[in-house]
Amino acid sequence: MEYNVHVLPNGIRLLHVPSAFAISHACIIINSGSRDETATQSGLAHFIEHLIFKRTEKRSTNQILNRLESVGADLNAYTTKEYTCVHASFLNPYLARTLELFNDIIFHSTFPEEEMEKEKSVILDEIASYLDQPEEAIYDDFEDLLFEGHSLGRNILGSVESVKNLSKKDIHDFIAANYCTDQIVIAVTGNYSLSTLVKTGEKYFGDVPANTGNQQRLLPPVNAVINQKLTKPISQAHTVLGSQAYSLHHPYKTGLLLLNNLLGGNGMSSILNLQIREKYGIAYTIESGYSPLSDTGLFTIYFGTDKEKTDRALGLIYKELKKLKEKPLTEVQLQKAKHKFIGQIALGEENRIGLIISMAKSLIDYDKIDTLEMVFSKIRAVSRAEMTEISHEMLDEKNLSALTFYPLN
Repeated sequence: MEYNVHVLPNGIRLLHVPSAFAISHACIIINSGSRDETATQSGLAHFIEHLIFKRTEKRSTNQILNRLESVGADLNAYTTKEYTCVHASFLNPYLARTLELFNDIIFHSTFPEEEMEKEKSVILDEIASYLDQPEEAIYDDFEDLLFEGHSLGRNILGSVESVKNLSKKDIHDFIAANYCTDQIVIAVTGNYSLSTLVKTGEKYFGDVPANTGNQQRLLPPVNAVINQKLTKPISQAHTVLGSQAYSLHHPYKTGLLLLNNLLGGNGMSSILNLQIREKYGIAYTIESGYSPLSDTGLFTIYFGTDKEKTDRALGLIYKELKKLKEKPLTEVQLQKAKHKFIGQIALGEENRIGLIISMAKSLIDYDKIDTLEMVFSKIRAVSRAEMTEISHEMLDEKNLSALTFYPLN
């Protein structure tokens, strides 16, 4: 896919991806998330993401929300462990309107005290909502076990106590330390020339003061393997297995992405779904996941089932992991796995907002963007020997921590 990158004098990068569609998509991604908070600031990055929609130096909440919605556009945002992202989808004529709004909410929000108190209440409700969803809450608790004592283990939403104590000073200090202009990418895909995007980008972001801070992220320790069982007021048992995994920069990242997709990734034909759900009818939901981060990663297997079926499900899962370890994939099996994964990635290109966000993240993480064919080449290059080595490192039962939520009765 064709793309261009233009760097403003303050370090902000403009990513231009031309397209012939009538709908454009844009995002602004900041290389800052919940892992960049101190322990007492837990939930702060997410809190800021909420508050930027509340008031700026020239707009009220209603004016912010209506600026794009009034022309049929969509505006949203999210926070992860390592990123803050604001994104929008809109008709082509509204590029300037969109980028101007991005500038206003990111760099000119005022964070009024009354809005802070209202939004704290909203986030406390959000925390309560997640606690009512054990299939969501167990992931947060598992990460807290796996990364105990490190900011990666803390809930992105924060805790009830930490959210209540967040202050305007916390907000301004966090933004000053983490919203570094050389770690910001504004990406646009639409029917525009590069010169149009550069001119518009310079108009709205060229005057942003340069802030090239030296962000320091601490490497998480590798904690001991943990097997924890908790009782909860729930009707079904939920279990997560997993461990720390390869980072974004590890040479085996692509291989683990492929192995994860084969084991429990998208679709109904994954190994775990076929063996645990389809063959034995034990778990309605069973899946695996791999999330590479800048200096580590997270590999997980999740399932939910009846309490009395949990041990059998675990036994069957460990049996499948042992097979992958001890019986290497044949060349035919590996090629099938590659074809499936490549096809899924190709279909994912249809999600153009997801694509532009992914490209912007790649620019932050690697300072470059691989074309689709380059991605496919990396997948095709994964060898049987590499898959075997990854299986031995990642799927060994003795290296996997486990957390289970059991019903009270």
